[in-house]
Amino acid sequence: METREAFTRVENSIKVCIKGYVALSAVALLAVVAVAGAGHQVNTFMWVRAVLLPVVAVLMHRMTVAASRGSRRAFERVRTLAVVMPIAIIAVDLIPGVCPPWYTVTQTVCMLPVIRVAFLIRGRASRPDPS
Repeated sequence: METREAFTRVENSIKVCIKGYVALSAVALLAVVAVAGAGHQVNTFMWVRAVLLPVVAVLMHRMTVAASRGSRRAFERVRTLAVVMPIAIIAVDLIPGVCPPWYTVTQTVCMLPVIRVAFLIRGRASRPDPS
């Protein structure tokens, strides 16, 4: 019950952020499709990332729902992913030659709601009361 009570304090904000991440990752996938459709070069890395991130977004949404129902395991997974994902995704995109700048910007924008989740879920409001 402790996990659910702690999560409830920030639950709505986290759910909104994760839904935003789902939507933004879908838009990023559509951007890759549009760029490829316009005849511009889209490498395999971009395709794989563009397809995987919406899948991960849906999985994070499911974990967020489970955490809101009191699953400590789901809570810890969302907590960990919210920190690790933005660092990993942005860092890889910044490696010269991996992807074009527009793609890096798109992926960074997708990570903004996840970064907010990291702050919300690790903030004081989401911790159990010491009493």
